[in-house]
This record gives sequence, structure tokens and C-alpha cells, in this order.
Amino acid sequence: MSLPPEKASELKQLIQQQLLKMDVHGRIREVLAETIREELAPEHQQLSTEDLMKALRQRGIIDDVMKELKFVTDEKERTSAPPKPSTHFVDREPSVLKKANIDPTRRYLYLQVLGGKAFLEHLQEPEPLPGQICSTFTLCLHFRNQRFRSKPVPCACEPDFHDGFLLEVHKDSLGDGSKMVDATAMLSISDPVHMVLIRTDTFGETTLVASYFLEWRTVLAAENGVTNVAVELLGVGTESKVSVGVLNIRLEIYPQLNKVLSPEITSTQFSLERQKTAEKERLFLVYAKQWWREYLQIRPTHNVRLVKIFAQDENGINRPVCSYIRPLRAGRLLDTPRQAARFVSVLGYERAPVIGGGGGKQEQWCTLLAFLCRSKGDCEDHANLLCSLLLGYGLEAFVCVGTKAKGVPHAWVVTCGTDGTITFWESLTGHRYIHRPINPDDPPVAQQPKPLYPYRTIGCVFNHHKFFGNCQPSDAVELCVFDLHDESKWKPMSGEAIKSVCSPGTVSSVPPFPPLCASTIDAAITSNEIELQLRILVSEHRKDLNLSTVWDDQLSYLLSPALAAYELERATSISAGNEEFQDAIRRAVPDGHTFKGFPIHFVYRNARRAFATCLRSPFCEEIICCRGDQVRLAVRVRVFTYPESACAVWIMFACKYRSVL
Repeated sequence: MSLPPEKASELKQLIQQQLLKMDVHGRIREVLAETIREELAPEHQQLSTEDLMKALRQRGIIDDVMKELKFVTDEKERTSAPPKPSTHFVDREPSVLKKANIDPTRRYLYLQVLGGKAFLEHLQEPEPLPGQICSTFTLCLHFRNQRFRSKPVPCACEPDFHDGFLLEVHKDSLGDGSKMVDATAMLSISDPVHMVLIRTDTFGETTLVASYFLEWRTVLAAENGVTNVAVELLGVGTESKVSVGVLNIRLEIYPQLNKVLSPEITSTQFSLERQKTAEKERLFLVYAKQWWREYLQIRPTHNVRLVKIFAQDENGINRPVCSYIRPLRAGRLLDTPRQAARFVSVLGYERAPVIGGGGGKQEQWCTLLAFLCRSKGDCEDHANLLCSLLLGYGLEAFVCVGTKAKGVPHAWVVTCGTDGTITFWESLTGHRYIHRPINPDDPPVAQQPKPLYPYRTIGCVFNHHKFFGNCQPSDAVELCVFDLHDESKWKPMSGEAIKSVCSPGTVSSVPPFPPLCASTIDAAITSNEIELQLRILVSEHRKDLNLSTVWDDQLSYLLSPALAAYELERATSISAGNEEFQDAIRRAVPDGHTFKGFPIHFVYRNARRAFATCLRSPFCEEIICCRGDQVRLAVRVRVFTYPESACAVWIMFACKYRSVL
């Protein structure tokens, strides 16, 4: 292979630079002197080039040079690739994390995670074998409207985190202007780096391990703009005071600061912010106590109503409930409020874990990042997210706190229309209900609306800047009138008091809201994979029953419109396309044959788990275990993706067979 003259000279120059860098000439001189001493006889026989090369090979010098030259070539290839955008990147070489391309007119915080230690829960964890599926840790970050996720690493006592994240400190979209910020200006940016650690087990189930707010501004007082921090992560919920492990973090400012701040300035700033926040929270607490005393004076029975002013987050910190909500815009990811309700409903439902018996409910309202990263949460998490999205669409939305049947505490969303229409939104299912209150003073013969919703009582409603306690004679939902401006029915809290502790941009302990992320799931590929796995599972199940399995691909394909129609109905409440589906099935099933179909819906992608659930239905089992003449089986899977890699999985099993009486 011949090289152009300019490339050849460039290559020679590179080799020459590398030889000088490794001091190869000096090492060759040493080997030459040593070889002459050892191998030349007194009669001064000639030392050939081959002898010298052999001596260099024996001492490993040629191998060293070739390795280094290969490294340079790799680097040359990498640098000639198109530049990557300034986003999250993961390094191949753990020891030295490479730098991404950065805009020199912007100020960045480069955060490196350089391993973890003391994750004692995984002390006995065996070393995973190559290719073996094991539990993994994933670190999720949010900083000033930017989201990042580390590559998964196997769970271990010392997890091998080696990731770099380039965080833009000031952004035009946040109103920071285009000027380069200095250390003093950055000191006023009080947004922390929110870090959430998620564990994913071998079945794909996620668990929230830790949630931590990193104070990054210590780097502004660090020499050379670089500092190393050992971050101790604490558990969540009932384990919020227990250490789960330590992360080694390195912080660096780009471009380098011309002038660093003194540690006294940064510590004074932090102290002032803490004092200001503590004073605001103290004043709000005093006001909330006074409001509660006034509320109880209206009726003594109010003390049993579910009026929730504060709620504990995953770290066990009490926050005003209004701080869990903020108008949230989904950008191009969701188009309508009903689609937003569908998205929230396909996020998994899981009550906060309780240690011990007693049947009590463990309270844990998650911050939005923790909820999204885990992709599952309690009814309050779903209601808070749905309310935030509906507010983003310009609706007047509130979270309702009350009870369902049997007095079970529950949270849902209500929207108040400009025409007075009151609509309940169930965040766990996406269902909507129009509320028409029953008037208890009407005569017995009067026609009363029959409520379809599952809610029994309501104690309070709130959003990001309003809070109302229900002070109507009865807290029954069916009797409740949602005239929130009538203070004889709803006792309001001061908007100024709520704003002082819940308003975004103020110095407070309220975490900023992260943006939603687009799905990373390929719907077509995932649908095919699940369908193939289900075919194998059905064939094996029938084989155990001594039944043969013949698949009808055309019949499977004909099931697609039905699955699309089911999802459309869930997302829009509009049913369409059923006539065409029925007509196609009638044509596909000959006279004298019977067709049976069974659709089912899941929010996870585990085929084996879905199949086990399907078998528990007698209708589905009848199809899968169908016996008869000319039995043909069909299965169709359709995955519908939503933001945050949430998905709705529709599966339909079907069979056709000749009826023999």
C-alpha cells in the first residue's frame, strides 16, 4: 500500500515524535553497548543489523514501540471522526476519561464518576461470568434542564463506575444570556446536580437505591478549578438514614477559571442560602399550623379528613405538597392531555415498601427524577406527574387527596373547565370521569346522577400555587361541589405563603423539575422479539400437553388493527376500525370453523411473565390449549412507546378450528 508523499512525511514525523518521547534512541544505545560487551570477541568480529534487532526484540523494546505507535494510530483515527456533540459520553479506557468537544464561549462543569466503594449490601456478590446476566447499577443525573444516564455496571461492593458527564452551567434557554459567566456569577446558580442511583435486577425490575443532591459549587474555590469529592449515598424511605455506598466524583470547570474564589466566600454563600431557606420554611410552618387550627375550628370532625399539607420525599424530608407539582411541558413527545394521561398510566404502579407487618401504608412521595428513572411509583407520584403535565397544557388542574372504597387513601387529578365542567382523571388507568354532584336537599323523587368513579371522600386539592381544604359539611365526593372560589366550601391557603417555599427560581430546598426524555425503545423490533418468544412458549406448553402447534401467519397479521384500535381507544377515548377488523376475520375463517381471540395489555416487556399471567385467564388458556380439527394458532404483539421508555404492550392470542360436535 503506497502513501501520498505528504501522508508519508506526516507518518514519519509522528514516528519520530514517538521515538523521541519514549527515548528509544537512548535505549538502543544502551542495548548496543551491552551487546558489544557481551557478544563481541577480542578479534572484533562485525556486529550485524540482524544481531542488533534480535537483541532489541529480546528486551521487548520493539514490542513497546509498536504498541505505542498503534495507540497513536488509534488516536489519529478517533480524532479524524466527526466531532461528537457536547453530551454524555462513556470512555473505553477507565483510567483516563477523554474530553468531549466544548463550545469555548460556554462554561461547563465536567463531572466524572470514578468508581464506587462500600456498597456493603453487595459484599457477597459473586463476580459475573462473561455474558452472564446480572443485576446492574445505573446512575441518572439532572442539572439545569439536562438529563444524563451512565452505562450500567454490575452490582458489586466496589461498582466499576467510570463515566464522564459534560454539564452546561449557563444556558440561553434559562435566560442566562450569551456572555461567559465568571466564578462570582456561577456562585449565584444554586441548582444542585440531582443524582439518582437505580438497581435493575436480572428480570428487568428496577429499584430506587439512593437520591442525592450534589453541591457542585465547591469547585469554584478549588485550586486549578478541579476537586475530588467522596459522596456518601444514603438509602431511601425507611432506610433514609442508612449509608448504601460511596461514589468518588471529580469536578472540573471548563474553560479554566481566570480567578478562583476563596473557600470562605463559597462557605459564606452556602451558609446564607441555608439560613434563608430555613427561615422561609420556618415561616411557612408557622403559617400552616395557624391555618390548620382555623380549619379545625370550623368543625371538630375535620381532624379525620385527609388534608395533606406536607409529604415526605424518598430521602425522608418533609416538603410542602405544592412543591411536588410544577407546569411541565412535554415538547414534541406528547401531543394532547389525554395522551399525557395515557403515558402516566403506563408507568408502573408500586406502593412504597414497608418493613414489618401491620398493614400500614409507608408514605413516600418521590421527586420527579426518581419517579421517571425508576419508571414506577405510588398513586401520588402518578397524580403529581399528570397534574404537572395538564397544567403544562394550560388546564386548571389540581391533585385531589382522599379515599377509595374501604377507606384506602388515594390521590387523583381534577380539572375545572371554564364552563364549570368538573373532570376526574385517574392517573393509574388514564380513565376520565365527569363529576356531577348530588344535591342532598333534593326531594327523594328527583333523578340523581349515578357516580361511575371509584372515589369516596376528598380532603383537599392543590397544585403548584394553590391549596384548598374541603370544609363542606360532608367530605363525600358524590356530594362535593367544586366551587373553589367559595370560601364556605373550600378553605384556601395564602398564595404568597405557598409561593415563598414552592416557587421555582427561589432559594429553597425544592428540587428543579427535569425535562421528559424520548423513548429509546424500537417498537417494531421489540414487538417482533416478544412475539417470537411467545410463540416458543406456546409451542413448548402445547408439547407438554402432547398437542402439535401450527401457526397461521396471515391470521396473526390480521390481529394488528384490533391492537392498534385498543391503544387508540385508551389514548383518545375514541373507538375506530372495528368494522374492518371483523370483516377481515370473517373472510379468514372458513364456514364451519370457530374463531376465538383474547387481547390483553401489559406495561412491561417480559414475555415469560406475560405468558404466565395469560395462562391464569381461563379464556386465554382455552385458546392456547385448544383441541380440535384443523387447529391453527395466531399471536400478535404490538408495543406502543411513550417518553421515558415507558410502553404499552398489547398481546392477542387467537385460534381457529373446525367445530366437531
